[in-house]
Amino acid sequence: MTALEKLIEELPPDLRQEVEDFARFLLTNKANRYRQKVRTKPTFRWAGAVEDLRDRYTSVDLQHEISGWRIAQS
Repeated sequence: MTALEKLIEELPPDLRQEVEDFARFLLTNKANRYRQKVRTKPTFRWAGAVEDLRDRYTSVDLQHEISGWRIAQS
């Protein structure tokens, strides 16, 4: 038995469940990061897609708008 297994054995059942959940999260997260790394290079096909809005909004306006959306979602 490893040192980690010994530590886990000493935990109460509810904390053991938390450790298991966290370990599963780490495995899932690692798998997702790996999948993201093997994707193809971005094509930037979207470049220029909102060119017609250039005179209406500045980058600062867009940053403020995005900040508002983030605050509303939390």
